[in-house]
Amino acid sequence: MNRILSSIARWAVTLILVALAILVAILLWRRYESEPWTRDGHVYADVVRAASDVGGLVTDVEVRDNQFVHKGQLLFVVDRPRYADALAQADAAILSARATLDQARRVARRDRALGDLVATEAREEDNAKVETAEAALQQQVAARSTAALNLARTAVHASVNGYVTNLSLRPGDFLAAGTQGLAMIDLDSIRVEAYLEETKLKHIRVGDPARMRLMGDHYDMIGHVQSIAGGIADDQRSTTANLLPAVNPTFSWVRLAQRIPVRIHVDRLARGTRLISGRTVTVTILPPRDRQGHYLHDEGRP
Repeated sequence: MNRILSSIARWAVTLILVALAILVAILLWRRYESEPWTRDGHVYADVVRAASDVGGLVTDVEVRDNQFVHKGQLLFVVDRPRYADALAQADAAILSARATLDQARRVARRDRALGDLVATEAREEDNAKVETAEAALQQQVAARSTAALNLARTAVHASVNGYVTNLSLRPGDFLAAGTQGLAMIDLDSIRVEAYLEETKLKHIRVGDPARMRLMGDHYDMIGHVQSIAGGIADDQRSTTANLLPAVNPTFSWVRLAQRIPVRIHVDRLARGTRLISGRTVTVTILPPRDRQGHYLHDEGRP
C-alpha cells in the first residue's frame, strides 16, 4: 500500500510540475507575443539648429556646453560692427537721396513759377527728375530697413527652452549665412518613442496609459499614448528610373513582425529622473482594466 501511495505521489508531483511548466510557458508566450510592451523604447526630443541669417565672424558666444537656456536668451553674435557700419551707410544714403529730392522739387517749383518762360519739355524733365528722386529715396529707405534687419539678426537667440549640446562654436569662427552654429535640445518636445510589433497594435489605442522605466532607474514613469505612426519604410520595394516599382523577387518564409513607432507623452516621473534624449526605455501599454486609478508604486514620486 505504501508503495502504491508513493508511486501516486511521485506521479502527482510530476503532473503538477508539468502543469506549472505549461502554465508558465503560456504566460510567457502571452507576455512576449501578445501583451503590448517592449524594451525597444527611447527618449526623444526635437533638435533645434540655431543658425544665423547673416554671415560673418562670430564675435561673442554667450552660452556653454550643456547649459540650460530659456526661450529668447542670447546664444551668440555674428560680426555686429560690420552690419552696424552697413546701417550707418544706409542712413547716409537716405540723407543724400532726400537732398537730391529736395533740390529736384525746388527746381520744379521754380520752373512752374516762371510759367511760359520755361519750355514745356523742361518742365516735364523737372517732373521726371522729382519722380526719379522720390523712387531713389524709397529704394534707400528699403535698403535701410534691410540693413537694420541684418543688424538685428547678428544676435541669435534661443527659439525654445532647452539645453545646448555638443557646443564647438568659438569667437573667431566664420559662419556663412544659414550655417548651423549650435544645436539645442527642445525640452518642451521631449517624449518616449516605443517600437512595438505590429502584432500588438490591436491592443493599443491613442490615450491608453503607459508605464515606462528608464534603463538604470528604479522608479516608473507614467504617460499616455499620444499617437501611432502612420507609416514606415517598405524595404521590399523601391522605385526605378521610369518610376515603376521594383519589388524584391525573393520572399523569406520566416517573417518577423515589423516594429511601429508609438509616441508616448510623459505625464509624471519620479523626482531626480533625467530624461536625456537617446536613453533606453522599457514601455508597457496598460490594459483597459488598468486605465483608471493607476498610480506610481514608488517612494520617490513628486
